[in-house]
Amino acid sequence: MKIAKFGGSSLADASQIKKVCDIILADPDRRIIVVSAPGKRTKEDIKVTDLLIYAANAALKNGNCEEELAAVIERFNSICAELKVTEVLPQITDALNSAVSTDRSDENCFIDTVKAMGEDCCARLVASYLTSIGHPARYCNPKECGLFLERDLAGKARILGESYDNLESLKYSKELCIFPGFYGYGKDGRIITFSRGGSDITGSILAGAVNANVYENWTDVDNVFAVNPSLVKNPFPITEITYDEMRELAYAGFSVLHEEALYPVYVRGIPVHIRNTNNPSAKGTRIVSERTHYDSLVTGIAGEKGFLTITVTKYLMNHEVGFISSLLKILAEEGVPIEHIPSGIDSVTIIARKKYFTPDKEDIIINRFRNEARAESVKIDRDLAIVMIVGQAMEKSVGIMARAASALSAAGINLRIVNQGASEISMMFGVSEEYTDYAVRVLYKELFRY
Repeated sequence: MKIAKFGGSSLADASQIKKVCDIILADPDRRIIVVSAPGKRTKEDIKVTDLLIYAANAALKNGNCEEELAAVIERFNSICAELKVTEVLPQITDALNSAVSTDRSDENCFIDTVKAMGEDCCARLVASYLTSIGHPARYCNPKECGLFLERDLAGKARILGESYDNLESLKYSKELCIFPGFYGYGKDGRIITFSRGGSDITGSILAGAVNANVYENWTDVDNVFAVNPSLVKNPFPITEITYDEMRELAYAGFSVLHEEALYPVYVRGIPVHIRNTNNPSAKGTRIVSERTHYDSLVTGIAGEKGFLTITVTKYLMNHEVGFISSLLKILAEEGVPIEHIPSGIDSVTIIARKKYFTPDKEDIIINRFRNEARAESVKIDRDLAIVMIVGQAMEKSVGIMARAASALSAAGINLRIVNQGASEISMMFGVSEEYTDYAVRVLYKELFRY
């Protein structure tokens, strides 16, 4: 059995949906399909999810969102008309109206409910179209199928273990199962969404639940590339990559696959196959437990902005048992996840993402560090980007760090942090945000010699 997930660009309009259905029907092993909300039809277009967020915000601000909701309905109406499945439009309209009419006292929950309707309505539409052309398919509601989530302390959606047992029954369906990505339900019956791009996570969860042979993730590129194609022309294509390598690259900004999507398939050893809806004959990229070959010494290079450093200094810190633990306890209590912790004899630098470290929290955390941990100084620097070099073949090679550091130095890029991962498959450099893309290009030129 194969789980096939299709992204927003693959479902942007009626012609794309026809391509998707042709791909589904080309392989009888594709029985469970995860769909995203329709994406952009052109570069200037607006994704359906963004239209829904506009509608939710308008409802909260103005009390109504008729104009914004009309744009969403019109988008689905045009697709339904072209696919000749207008009978499903009333279901879609009812679902949208019901979503914007739900309780608004919890604004975040209301926005989750509304923005999840892009995937929900798309699943209804695709199921209706497949049935209309003679291939019985059913829309699978996540609540009815048992996909239950909860929020962790950082506000991220986390799957409840019982969901895997609930979802396993889908593999016995005689009809094609069309499952909306991106969201599930809390035990209180309210919708909870994953972060943007979360349909990747839904597909991975379903693959794990039914113990699929492969999880196909269909998008709009032939391969995962060694570097962002917008930064380098004709970048090196990756044909095979391990879960660990992909996780490192996704963390540093690779946008092909959501960074949280690998765990459900990783623990079960299910391969992921990245493929192109617009070129289904392309071999794509396989994400596997163990590689069978290496196309290059370095697998990929990626950069991500949005980090900060918290540098805490205390004389004889290394003699004080539990000092770093006390800092981490404070950050945990304030809901700030930690990314990296390079340290010295009398100082430690904590790297975190800026989105969790708000100005209000900054004052609270600095005061707690000084009063509770007795820190002598606390310095915050919000201008940090992380650039990663990733490659499993680097474990058995010498000189990559030297080459990378020399190339960045020659390019005039100051290295504020240098860290090699414990697994030795990744190297991390901290640079000023303004140099993020430049640093990636410099490293690619040095390590791939283009």
